[in-house]
Amino acid sequence: MVKLNSLAVLDGESLQAYRLVNSKFPPIALFDDVADAADFETIYRLQAITNPRLQNEIGQLELIARSEIPFGIVGCSYATAPFTHVNPAGSCFSDGSYGVLYLADKMDVAIAEVRHHQGKYWANVHGLSYERFVFRGLRCTFSDEGMRDATEVPLTDPIYTPDDYSQAQLLGRAAKQDNCLGLRYNSVRSSGSVCWALLTPRPVTSIIQAAHYEMIWNGQIISVNRLGQLCAE
Repeated sequence: MVKLNSLAVLDGESLQAYRLVNSKFPPIALFDDVADAADFETIYRLQAITNPRLQNEIGQLELIARSEIPFGIVGCSYATAPFTHVNPAGSCFSDGSYGVLYLADKMDVAIAEVRHHQGKYWANVHGLSYERFVFRGLRCTFSDEGMRDATEVPLTDPIYTPDDYSQAQLLGRAAKQDNCLGLRYNSVRSSGSVCWALLTPRPVTSIIQAAHYEMIWNGQIISVNRLGQLCAE
């Protein structure tokens, strides 16, 4: 088992990385409309009185401290959403009790990651013979200063088992408990590529929409298209 304290701490640099999110989940306007935590609290309480859908839009605010939310940045909503809308089934570095912002060094890598998981999910939907799914491609600027580096861990290590996250989740839990900002790790979907698992949105300085993509399902994902431009298959 990989020990957190055996992983080097990154000195940090300003980076650009990429993410794909389903377009059925719109940006959460309230996160982007305020400049600080005080403004957020005031407006949130006012809107909660008149907007019964606000709780569903915002998600589980109790899962993230207000001090962790990077109010005032471009794309604050995109940075924060993974921490308030948490998949209870878990993910690579989370057991489902906390959120993680996953980023990839290239858009093609982000697409490969999402394509894999979407393919597994829709394969279990009985009777689905054809569907089209639309995603937003996001470009994120952030610093990995203070994060732990798991890229030196060999791909044969159990944390890189493609469809068994048990060991990776133990590492993620140790990092979360240690207040680690995140992990840099090797992609298992795209050889030679690097991903990041941010355990807080604080390192993010901006997230902007870069493009729209569609995935075509016909018993499996047969193509991924970028606004009329074929980008896979």
